Amino acid sequence: MLNYKRYKRIPVVNFPERTWPDKEIEKAPVWCSVDLRDGNQALVEPMVVEEKVEMFNLLVKLGFKEIEVGFPAASQIEYDFLRTLVDRKLIPDDVEIQVLVQCREHLIKRTFEALEGIKKAIVHIYNSTSTLQRDVVFHKDKDEIKDIAIIGTKLVQRYAAECDTQVRLEYSPESFTGTELDFALDICTAVQETWGATRENPIIINLPSTVEMTTPNVYADQIEWMNTHFKNRDSIILSIHPHNDRGEGVASTELALLAGADRVEGTLFGNGERTGNVDILTVAYNMFSQGINPELNIENIREIAEIYERCTKMDIPPRHPYAGKLVFTAFSGSHQDAINKGMQALHERGGEFWEVPYLPIDPSDIGREYEPIVRINSQSGKGGVAFVMDTF
Repeated sequence: MLNYKRYKRIPVVNFPERTWPDKEIEKAPVWCSVDLRDGNQALVEPMVVEEKVEMFNLLVKLGFKEIEVGFPAASQIEYDFLRTLVDRKLIPDDVEIQVLVQCREHLIKRTFEALEGIKKAIVHIYNSTSTLQRDVVFHKDKDEIKDIAIIGTKLVQRYAAECDTQVRLEYSPESFTGTELDFALDICTAVQETWGATRENPIIINLPSTVEMTTPNVYADQIEWMNTHFKNRDSIILSIHPHNDRGEGVASTELALLAGADRVEGTLFGNGERTGNVDILTVAYNMFSQGINPELNIENIREIAEIYERCTKMDIPPRHPYAGKLVFTAFSGSHQDAINKGMQALHERGGEFWEVPYLPIDPSDIGREYEPIVRINSQSGKGGVAFVMDTF
């Protein structure tokens, strides 16, 4: 029998003022790809420079305007990749490079050296704030943890003043989901005030689900609680970075958008540590399926998948939403029949909207092809003729 008594329930948020359940997603957020940093560090074989260049070019083609390219102070290959982007003039004027760095002076100094020649960049600093990590990893109290964030902010200010790059600051209370909300608010506000954020020069406050610890509605409550308690909210771009430990990263993202998030960090196909980051493509295609412009150029999922698999050496599961080889295939005889009749009705009626049973979108809208083929199995029905939406 499972030893379930070893685990304790994560507390929910006492927040009866929540409003997110009554809202709908109406527009795309600001998207930030972290494929080249968070995604890359989780690969069995991290990408080499040329693979990272190909992935960067893909992200630009897809329409990402904010791309976290790495941790240039962490290793020479990370540093060299950023310099390669600069030397080859691969960064479009409308794309903002993001770099991650811990709140340590020698690392921040090295990061700014890597940024030389870049017009604009987001410098993303972080430190862990959760009760567990304060206790067992850092052995520091709340004030000491807050001081780390404040000192890091001041260091970024100092180096930003000495360079030609237009710098925006992003701060993450890493392990936010395990942090007391009042302390998360306190440390974020301290960084916000130290930076001197204004409506004209906002700060990015990123509230990550570094470890997905409970149901998506609790994350949404945490986001809305922070959203409604921030001072000078118009000086903050509220960002989220959900992980997928419970397999609910997409749901957590969608509910957090209802709760007031402005920006989403994630990866193509959800690659990342442990069970991964939120899958940006699934969130974007979900919006598309509801008649919302995802504001990404994702009309050709096959091309995206091919480049992703080649660069990351990761395989996309056959049942992956939208991209999997089998997601537009029907094996059940009743499903095949309904799809066939739905396609006939759509053609005969010339309807304005796509409405076909079992197919939430038209596969051809995202670069997938389909054709009826014969497929017989134990559940295909008496006729045994499969109307199958097969792709590859």
